[in-house]
Amino acid sequence: MTEKEFAVKIFELGGRAYLVGGAVRDKLRGVPAHDKDYCVVGLTEKIIDENFPHAKKFGKSFPVFSIIIDDDACEVALARKERKSGRGYRGFQVNFDSSVTLEEDLYRRDTTINAMAIDILSDELIDPFGGADDVKNKKIRAVSKHFTEDPVRALRAARQAAQFNFEITDETFDAMNVCAFELKEEAGERIFGELETALKTDKPSIFFRCLERAGLLAVTFPEIENLRGKIQPVEFHPEGDAYEHTLKILDKVAAVNKNPLVRFTALAHDFGKGTTPTEILPHHYGHEKRGVDVLNQMNARMTLPREWKKAAAFIIENHMRASSLKNFGKIVDLLISAQRRDLVQCLKDVVNADHGSLPPYLEHAEKILDELLKVKGTDAPPELEGWDIAKWIRDERVKILENIMPQITQN
Repeated sequence: MTEKEFAVKIFELGGRAYLVGGAVRDKLRGVPAHDKDYCVVGLTEKIIDENFPHAKKFGKSFPVFSIIIDDDACEVALARKERKSGRGYRGFQVNFDSSVTLEEDLYRRDTTINAMAIDILSDELIDPFGGADDVKNKKIRAVSKHFTEDPVRALRAARQAAQFNFEITDETFDAMNVCAFELKEEAGERIFGELETALKTDKPSIFFRCLERAGLLAVTFPEIENLRGKIQPVEFHPEGDAYEHTLKILDKVAAVNKNPLVRFTALAHDFGKGTTPTEILPHHYGHEKRGVDVLNQMNARMTLPREWKKAAAFIIENHMRASSLKNFGKIVDLLISAQRRDLVQCLKDVVNADHGSLPPYLEHAEKILDELLKVKGTDAPPELEGWDIAKWIRDERVKILENIMPQITQN
């Protein structure tokens, strides 16, 4: 079924179908839409059920249908309006009967660039809140006073600013600040969801700077807020405190690696500096150990993906020592450990961003690992057993590294 065929079928049933949300915004921006969402006005849930029997339905508070349109699974929702009745995103009474208008549906949305629609049959743009002008002027603006009713909209506004490199208006920053109280009680998975999306943007630092300006950084990401004001030795970090340093490294890693896991490790690499005792500043002795404790606290709040947590802990513990290791045995141990965790490139990207260069062994890590991994337990002398085999493997790998290093350093 094509989009036009879908709209015609809805019309014949007595309703109207509209393309809504991000797809409309992206069309005005002149970029391809990642997915398409549709809003249907004038029909009931029962009519959709009866006439689209193959649609998958989900949603507790209101129904959303997954319907194949133009060979893609698209979300189709009935127009709805909401009334605040409690806290958080579950604290709403939702009305999605056939009397709800398109304008009422658009009015409940977060920002104007997401509150537009296109009538599929007429191709008319419906833009009651000035979203097209805000796209043109690169502005993030709250649709209405109802913005503050779902506190995570504040994070969405910051994420949109990073995603599109738009500026948040002053009145929207004020609205974001109002969300602080409820954000303290918001479910961790919703906070993480916005973090993950923000880390996929070209310049993730914008997300955190917007939260900082809105006065929300401390209630959403205290690990990052605590880095503010933690001064560092100027000769090594002329950019300023640990907060400025972290955002700089995050953007540098984002410029060379699109993996949000890797970008998260860059964000987390200096978490421990936020807990450095004031009396030892500008030095941050032991921040690698303290950083893992901070990471664990963050995980307790929002349950990070297991691989993210493991990767971040590895980078926190090793990003400093990796740049200065000289002992061949320790270099072998580090490279093998990174390889087992599939974090070689991650380690290289974070260390390079943090120190401005890579030690030779890390610059040529893949080549070295190819040689080290040729040593296997099956090659060990037959008289060896258990830990003696593991020791033999390590010793042989150290010998290989000793032979390789002069060649690498000469090149």
